[in-house]
Amino acid sequence: MFYPRTTTVHDEECGIQTRHMTLRGEPFGYVASCSGKECTAMLAMICAVTAGSAVVSGSIVVVGNVVYWVERQSKCGPAIWISRL
Repeated sequence: MFYPRTTTVHDEECGIQTRHMTLRGEPFGYVASCSGKECTAMLAMICAVTAGSAVVSGSIVVVGNVVYWVERQSKCGPAIWISRL
């Protein structure tokens, strides 16, 4: 299973707290002994759920990082460039 994780760090350059999202993965579980159609169906379900969680969580991470980037730019983006001149 995949899930988004947010970390917060202090940005020395801007003097603010910034956030960043990453995609984390956890093992889905252990498949005990199985055979035939039961095993095939179980593996197909596990693959579908894992792929679905990767797509949804990955989309959340991308959108979240864009929002955090825009937030950082609005708080200190232009000020940094002006102070460097």
